[in-house]
Amino acid sequence: MLGLTPPTAPSAAAKSQYVTDSSDATFMADVIEASREVPVIVDFWAPWCGPCKTLGPMLETAVDAAGGKVRMVKIDIDQHPAVAGQLRVQSIPAVFAFFDGKPVDGFQGAQPGSEIKAFVDRLSALTGDGGLADALIAANTMLDEGATLDAAETFSAIFEEDPTSAAAYAGMVRAYLALPDLERVAALLDAVPETLAKSKELEAVRAQYELALQSQSAGPEEELRASVAADPKDMQARFNLALALYAGSKVDEAVDTLLELFRLDRDWNDGAAKTQLAIIFEALPPQDTIALRGRRRLSSMIFI
Repeated sequence: MLGLTPPTAPSAAAKSQYVTDSSDATFMADVIEASREVPVIVDFWAPWCGPCKTLGPMLETAVDAAGGKVRMVKIDIDQHPAVAGQLRVQSIPAVFAFFDGKPVDGFQGAQPGSEIKAFVDRLSALTGDGGLADALIAANTMLDEGATLDAAETFSAIFEEDPTSAAAYAGMVRAYLALPDLERVAALLDAVPETLAKSKELEAVRAQYELALQSQSAGPEEELRASVAADPKDMQARFNLALALYAGSKVDEAVDTLLELFRLDRDWNDGAAKTQLAIIFEALPPQDTIALRGRRRLSSMIFI
C-alpha cells in the first residue's frame, strides 16, 4: 500500500489578515480576549476531513468580505484537541462564534454559501450596534432566570431598535412560550416579517411551538409510563410519553423514548417517531449535545 500523506489545508494566516491559525495554548488570547472587540469565528477542522476543505475557504471569503467586523481562527483538532474536547466537538467541521468572551452562535457540518454569508452577516451586525448585543445577552439571562415578562419586554425593545434582528423576534416568541401564552405565540408567528421568516432562529421557535401544542394532549407522564410498562407494544402510549417528557423538560429522556419507538417499529403511524425527533432536533440549539447524540443514534438505526 502506498504511504500517501493526507493533504493539509494551506495556512489561513497566509491568505487573510482576518483569518489566523490558533492552538490550545493561544485560544484564550486568540478567541476569548479578541472577541471582546469583534466577534471571532472558530473553525475546528482536520487535514483528513473532506467537507472541511470546502467549508473553510467559504468561511474565509465571507470573513474577508466583512472587512474586519468579524475575525476567524482555525484549529486543527488532531494537533490541538483540548479546546475541541472542552466544547464537546464530536464531529467536524464544527464552527463556533464568540462575542464578548462567550459563545453566541455556531453550526456543524457543511453549509451552503447563502447560510455561511447569513451567519457572518449576523455576527458582523453585533459590532457597533449601540449595545444591542449586550441587551440580547441580558434578555436571554432574564429568560433563563425565569423573569419571563421582563425578557419579553426587552426582546421587544431590541426588535424596535433593530427590525432585522431574528434573535430578538425569536426571543419574544420564546418568552411567551415560557409563560405559556400560546395564543400570543401564534399571533407573533403569524406576524413574522418576511425577511426573518426563514431564519434558523424562527424555524427553531416554530418547532418549539409545535411541540408545546402537541404536549397539551399528551396526558400525565406517570399514567403513560404505566401504560408502556403494561404493554410495551402500545406505540401510541410510548409516543405520548415522549411528548409528556418533553413538556416536563426531560428532553434527553423524550429523545430516548422516541428512538426506542423507532427501533421497535420505524413505520408506525407513517414514521411518526422519526418525524417527531426531527421536530425536537430543530427546536434545540445547533450544538446541543442531546441533538447531536440523538441524530447519530437515529442515523445508525436507519442504516441498520
